[in-house]
Amino acid sequence: MIYEVRHVTRYTYAATVELTNGILRLIPQSGDGQMLERFDLSTDPPCLAPAERLDGFGNKILSLRIEKPHRALSITASSLVRVNRSPLPGSSRPWERVAEEALTVASISPDGPATALYPSRRVELFDEATDYARLSFSKHRQVNDAAMELTHRIRSDFVYDPEATEVSTSAREAFQRRRGVCQDFAHIMIAAIRGLGLPALYVSGYIRTIPQPGKERLAGADASHAWVSIWCGSDTGWRDFDPTNAQAIQNEHIIVARGRDYSDASPIESMVLSSGRHRLDVEVDVAPV
Repeated sequence: MIYEVRHVTRYTYAATVELTNGILRLIPQSGDGQMLERFDLSTDPPCLAPAERLDGFGNKILSLRIEKPHRALSITASSLVRVNRSPLPGSSRPWERVAEEALTVASISPDGPATALYPSRRVELFDEATDYARLSFSKHRQVNDAAMELTHRIRSDFVYDPEATEVSTSAREAFQRRRGVCQDFAHIMIAAIRGLGLPALYVSGYIRTIPQPGKERLAGADASHAWVSIWCGSDTGWRDFDPTNAQAIQNEHIIVARGRDYSDASPIESMVLSSGRHRLDVEVDVAPV
């Protein structure tokens, strides 16, 4: 599949902003069954020429700096991405062996498991999540099968409710409420997996929204999405699971960034020099070409 992706973020401020400074994680990755063929960025008002760098997780980071005073800001990222993923392998190693191996890998490269084993800023480890995971990760069960079952259970046991949580809601809070959005479900699954000693990362990106039969696709109906990547051993590497939709990621998913949690993979981080409140609107369109 080839997708045209358009991600528009709009800020409206109650007072004049003298300076905006930040970073953007909006460039889709090449690898893991996808290839970025084109990326364009535009802002209104215009920003200074952005510098590009790689972070410790291999994400492409763009700088954002706007020195012109403004009361509104729009950031538009346009991408062309080709996706062709292989199905999830039919068999995998027992999860206990994967957990044991993860502790022996010395590499701290983006592909290594080391940074994905421990608590992070937004994902603490707590017994309730670990106990929840153990119902799927029974003794000697293959890691892929166990992760897939946990993915389905989160979809079944938790309610998708955009009003239930905020971006700052912790994994523990969302777990106790049994409701939230894709960010919450990803954080809950990461806490559960890490509690067993398995490496897990947060993934931000996009998912194509397929319309109901007989209905037209709506422009902007797609949204930023989040799911979980689990290290399944050195022979298999990372495999991604989407607890919001109860599936291993398919050709409808587009990966943008990975990190320990949302803080490492959020699309936009910025600081503004101003006062008063602001309004944020986001529109994402993922269209097959």
